[in-house]
Amino acid sequence: MSRAVNALPPALGKLFSLLPVYPGSLLFVAGLNLVIAKHLPADVQLALTGKKLRIKVIDAQIAFNFSWRGGRFAACRADAVSDLTIAASAHDFLLLAQRLEDPDTLFFSRRLAMEGDTELGLLVKNTLDALDLPVSDLARFLPARVFALLKRTAPR
Repeated sequence: MSRAVNALPPALGKLFSLLPVYPGSLLFVAGLNLVIAKHLPADVQLALTGKKLRIKVIDAQIAFNFSWRGGRFAACRADAVSDLTIAASAHDFLLLAQRLEDPDTLFFSRRLAMEGDTELGLLVKNTLDALDLPVSDLARFLPARVFALLKRTAPR
């Protein structure tokens, strides 16, 4: 079977698979809390409460496990059973984050998979579609820029 054109090289995916899962989920939820959490309507927050979600990056062989608790996203251990798993390649998640690709198109072309609570999946999709987030400039999340911002804003 040939590798998808935009998939990560298998050796890189193998390297990522060796990383511990929980710290990655902690970093992932930090990003979610920074970018998305404050924009979630109260009814969506209520619907997400106690639900365990998993984002699975297939070609990177990594997954991020999290839930909504106490008004914010929180990392979950990898052994927690998820209510909803959304899976795609790193490239397709990047396209979604930049809003260069529609989730329905990826889903129907079998590049995006959803397992578990379908109603929860539709809630997540519709909520993200409705949010007006400035996510197209992902370069602002490069480590050098984040560290520069932290340095400028840190107390002296």
